[in-house]
Amino acid sequence: MGKPKLARKLNLIDIFCVASGAMISSGIFILPGLAHGRAGPAVIVSYFLAGLLALTGVLSQAELVSAMPKAGGTYFYVTRSMGPAVGTIDGFLTWFSLCLKSAFALVGMAAFSNILFDFNIQAVAIALCLIFVAINILGIKEAGRIQIALVVTLLGLMILYVVLGIPNIQVEYFKDFASKGIPAVFSTAGFVFVSFGGVLKIASIAEEVEQPDRVVPLGMILALGVVGILYILVIYVTSGVLGASSLDRSLTPLSDGAFVFMGQGGMILLSIAAIFAFVSTANSGIMAASRYPLALSRDGLLPDTFKKINSKYQTPHMSILLTGTVMIVSLFFTLDILVEAASTVLIMTYLFSCLAVIIMRQSGVQNYRPRFRSPIYPFPQIAGMLGCGFLLFEMGAEVLIIVFILISLAITAYLIYGRRRVKEEYALLYLIEKITAKELTTHSLEDELKGIIRERDKIQKDRFDELIEKSHILDLKKKPDLQEFFRLTAEKLSRPLGISKERLYQLLIEREKESTTAINPDIAIPHIIIEGEKHFDILLARCKEGINFGEDISGIKAVFVLVGTRDQRNFHLRALASIAQIISAKDFMTRWMRAKNIENLRDIVLLGERRRQT
Repeated sequence: MGKPKLARKLNLIDIFCVASGAMISSGIFILPGLAHGRAGPAVIVSYFLAGLLALTGVLSQAELVSAMPKAGGTYFYVTRSMGPAVGTIDGFLTWFSLCLKSAFALVGMAAFSNILFDFNIQAVAIALCLIFVAINILGIKEAGRIQIALVVTLLGLMILYVVLGIPNIQVEYFKDFASKGIPAVFSTAGFVFVSFGGVLKIASIAEEVEQPDRVVPLGMILALGVVGILYILVIYVTSGVLGASSLDRSLTPLSDGAFVFMGQGGMILLSIAAIFAFVSTANSGIMAASRYPLALSRDGLLPDTFKKINSKYQTPHMSILLTGTVMIVSLFFTLDILVEAASTVLIMTYLFSCLAVIIMRQSGVQNYRPRFRSPIYPFPQIAGMLGCGFLLFEMGAEVLIIVFILISLAITAYLIYGRRRVKEEYALLYLIEKITAKELTTHSLEDELKGIIRERDKIQKDRFDELIEKSHILDLKKKPDLQEFFRLTAEKLSRPLGISKERLYQLLIEREKESTTAINPDIAIPHIIIEGEKHFDILLARCKEGINFGEDISGIKAVFVLVGTRDQRNFHLRALASIAQIISAKDFMTRWMRAKNIENLRDIVLLGERRRQT
């Protein structure tokens, strides 16, 4: 029996609700008052800028997750693009920020709960944290169902708030729009960036999503679009019904706004909505953050305990327990520290995501095959990196100190524990190799990505795959004539087929004389029947200068030679059909000519899209 694996149980609705629920919390129920105090009515622009910057990260993460849907999200991508040292920094920082954001949600419940009840909020927050730890251990689908119910309720209440609030807006509250100055608008955008951190959580649970290459990018983009528009509308209404005197520094801005046009009942309703939102954030936060220790442990950067998957529930129970513990400790931090630390780390994570896409694309790693590609590359990535760097600078020295401390802790953890245990190959090495023409890689990253693609696309090996995996491949540097090429082919295939080189060569020549096997100016598929039983083999060949298959066919660069006995005729036809499907891909010849070595050529065929034989 194999080791327990994470179960693929989440669909598009689950993904949308995890991301949306994580965003519809403190970012809308607490931060608008604090942010309005910093930027004035122009806080609307701050949220817009933060959302626009988050979009660059979402496009980058959507591409990365469609290529590598693995637990650990950005940690996994950063490690495979920039190496384990940088990956450790990103993994620890992202895990820590998600824990802080979830703890921030639980702490934020105090302001709203006190409107309804009078009790010790820390005790309740700890109890809720333990409850959601238990739910996440019992199963991700169960946690997802709770998330859907919470998010549907929240979206309904937020839409009701906007519809009823718009007629009550006082235009005079927007007269002194940028009252705190333009720099304050940008620094506030950095402050509220944590509001969009929920999208980040999706990538970390991609390994548990059905059809992750399609569902995750779509869920991320939909969640950011819906919640981003909702944020702007809600903050516009809140600013317009309260004004600076009531809104600045308010910790219950939406409840205060609802009181203006809905009375006491509206205030209570929005307070209940806020509590639902914080519960939603805590639930999705544990769900997503717990996958980071799992991924770090898989790579040897944390003890093996944290990569254990519960055989009954198929969840990483030890990683979930560790995450819950960190959240409980974080409940004793002050609110400002939670917000600034979480926002700072999320900004850095988006920056890393943008850089990871650039490195993966420019490295020439052949098996990096995202289903979703970020549009107008590399402009969103460059804009994202510049924007994230600018926001970090605008947020001030205190933020930079936090960054320095967190990075120092992560590097220390890597140097003490992970450096000797991790030998991961990464795309930056391929890029350096490409620039310097020095051999720096063993192509183990290509093999890992090949395995991920097979898992992502649910590729089951068939007989054709098994033949290709052990097939002979000729990568010809000089241009041979047809007779020389067939002699080389006969030398490679004669022994495994149990036929003499001379006879095999003769059959290949005779077949070509009957009619050319070139199917287009670039590709030929010589295929013959030989005497005997139970024999079949395939040879692949590339010649960049082209092989002369006839007077008008002198530039054949890809050759598939199929040789089998008569009793293998049915499989012979299926193999021909498989090759036809593989070479019909628009980029087949481009990939074929760019392949660096024999194994890259083999992977092009193995990972080519075709119907598998059962």
